[in-house]
Amino acid sequence: MMTRPQHAPMRQFAVRDDCLQIGGLPLTRLAQRVGGTPFYAYERGHIGARVAHVRTALPDGVQLHYAMKANPMPALVQWMASLVDGIDVASGGELKTALDTVLPAHRISFAGPGKSDGELSCAVAAGVVINLESEAEMERLAVIGARLGQTPQVALRINPDFELKHAGMKMGGGAGPFGVDEQRVPAMLSRLGQLGLDFVGFHIFSGSQNLSAAAISEAQEHSVHLALRLLGQAPAPLRLLNIGGGFGVPYFPGEQALDLALIGDKLETLQQLLQRASPATTLVLELGRYLVAEAGIYVCRVLERKVSRGKVFLITDGGLHHHLAASGNFGQVIRKNYPVVIGNKVIGDTRETASVVGPLCTPLDLLADQMDLAHASPGDLVVVYQSGAYGLTASPTAFLGHPAPSEVLL
Repeated sequence: MMTRPQHAPMRQFAVRDDCLQIGGLPLTRLAQRVGGTPFYAYERGHIGARVAHVRTALPDGVQLHYAMKANPMPALVQWMASLVDGIDVASGGELKTALDTVLPAHRISFAGPGKSDGELSCAVAAGVVINLESEAEMERLAVIGARLGQTPQVALRINPDFELKHAGMKMGGGAGPFGVDEQRVPAMLSRLGQLGLDFVGFHIFSGSQNLSAAAISEAQEHSVHLALRLLGQAPAPLRLLNIGGGFGVPYFPGEQALDLALIGDKLETLQQLLQRASPATTLVLELGRYLVAEAGIYVCRVLERKVSRGKVFLITDGGLHHHLAASGNFGQVIRKNYPVVIGNKVIGDTRETASVVGPLCTPLDLLADQMDLAHASPGDLVVVYQSGAYGLTASPTAFLGHPAPSEVLL
């Protein structure tokens, strides 16, 4: 008989007296401190340890940037700014949050298609690096810079011919809204020089949520070689080469943690190659999910136990409107369960197979489908692990008019 795959062990938080501990507090006490459920909680210590772990694996001289879209909670971004070398934003709203941190403006970069003139004006005035996504955006930016009397700092985002194999979400290698197709880059570099924009470097982001060290290393190698081929056509020396991230975390049964040591070893060779060809170039890794996902949990409370045709349903005060990804409606083709436990009864006296559902009037509101859980009663706390990235702000909080959850950083 074939054994069903299990979730990778969730060991980032301690368990005492069968109760999950977050930020040094028992989950039950934390819920009292927050004032109620549902809520998200993120742990500073785990984020700091993850950043330190990444830096240990990376070669000296490689910068680490935080992709804010993974989790833009202002307090978390402030903490992250003290740990990383830069922040990458994808909207005017995120830009304002980043500019409130201790990082200087030139350590902030602004990516994403469809930037408005207002957003571009703010970015130029602030002095951040703008990742150009198209020729049209470049022309608009030149006009805005002339109007403001400031020279915009720019990097050119490239849509490469290659893709990141085994990626949960591909962002390069085919037709798409992100970046400039590789074949069009030389002409754009020539025009960029004619416009007098301050060329900083290249941004090459080919995919995300990848658990294959070999695939990530292969994409990084392609990215560095692509940049080297384009060096001679750039209007100025290459100061920054942002090769993105794509580092994944295990969410689903059968998935295992990424081996950073393998990536670091290959990156050392690429770093040396880049330094020989272009000594003034700083290599940048841009990570979001990998830095914060495992540091966060989503917590909701059981309102009612319901048995329907022999199956147990735990009805809670949280759901897909707070955590779309855990419900399976944020890009999953076949729905799979996030790691879920009864947080105040991690093991429990007895176990059962149960589904965790929310209060929304839709069958899509499902946080756990027929999972092995401790026997839960009304008042018990359901915890969804791996919730530090693409949680609250990636969810339809206005759907059906329920209150939004709180967020705390511990």
